[in-house]
Amino acid sequence: MSIPSFGVGTFRLQGQVVIDSVRNALAVGYRAVDTAQIYENEAEVGQAIEASGVARGELFLTTKIWVPNYGRARLAPSLKDSLAKLRTDYVDLTLIHWPAPGNGVAIAEMMAGLMDAREQGLTRRIGISNFPIAETREAIAAVGKDAIATNQIELSPYLQNAKLVDFLNEQGIPVTSYMTLGYGKVLKDPVIGQIAQRHAATPAQVALAWALQRGFAVIPSSTRRENLASNLLARDLRLTEADMAQIAALERNGREVDPAGLAAAWD
Repeated sequence: MSIPSFGVGTFRLQGQVVIDSVRNALAVGYRAVDTAQIYENEAEVGQAIEASGVARGELFLTTKIWVPNYGRARLAPSLKDSLAKLRTDYVDLTLIHWPAPGNGVAIAEMMAGLMDAREQGLTRRIGISNFPIAETREAIAAVGKDAIATNQIELSPYLQNAKLVDFLNEQGIPVTSYMTLGYGKVLKDPVIGQIAQRHAATPAQVALAWALQRGFAVIPSSTRRENLASNLLARDLRLTEADMAQIAALERNGREVDPAGLAAAWD
C-alpha cells in the first residue's frame, strides 16, 4: 500500500506543455504522475498516459479534489469526472487538496466523501494535502491514521516543517514533499552548490536526495526531458551526515505557496 518515492508533478503545466512533460517523464522511467482538479490539466495528463503505451497497472496516478467538490454528495461524482478526463477507471491516490477552513464543509465530511470514493473503487488510496497538525488530527479522527496514505505538503531545504513532519512520523503517515526545489531558489544556494560539487551532482539532485533520505516522497516537475532524467538520478545519490546537517541549517521558513482562504494556520 506504500506510495512511490519518486513521481513527476504537473502543477502549473497545461496544454501541450504538460503533455510533453508527462510523455517525456514516462519515457525516461517515471511511473508516478501527480495532478489535481484545479490544475485543469487532467485531460492532457490522461492523453499523454494513453499515448505512452505504458500499461495502466504499471502507473501510480494521483489527483486532488478541489474545494467546490468537498461536500460528500459532490466528491465522488467529481472524481468520476476526473477519471473520465484521465482516461482511466480508477486513480491510485486521491487527496483533499487544501483544508480550506470556512468553506462550509467539515473535515470529517470531506474524509467521508473520500472513503465513499474508495469504497466505490474510484480510488485505491486516500489522503490529504497541505494539512497542518490540527487539521490532520481531524482527518485521523474521521477515518483513522491507517487510512491516510500521505500528507502532501510543501517541503524544501528552505522550509523543513519540522513540527508537522515530526507529528506525521509519530502517526505513521507518510510525507510527500512538493516544491522541494523552492521554485528554483534552492538551486542557487551556495551550500547546496558546494555539496553538489563534492558529489559530482546537480543542485536539484542534492535537494531531492535530501528529501528522499528524510523519508519523503518527491514529485518534482520539469518541462525539459534532460532535467526529468537528471532528477531521477537523485535516487542513487547518498548524502553524508555532514551534508544533511549543512542542509538542515538552511531552514528559513521559506514558504512559497500560501493561498488566502485555503490554508489553515501553519505549525
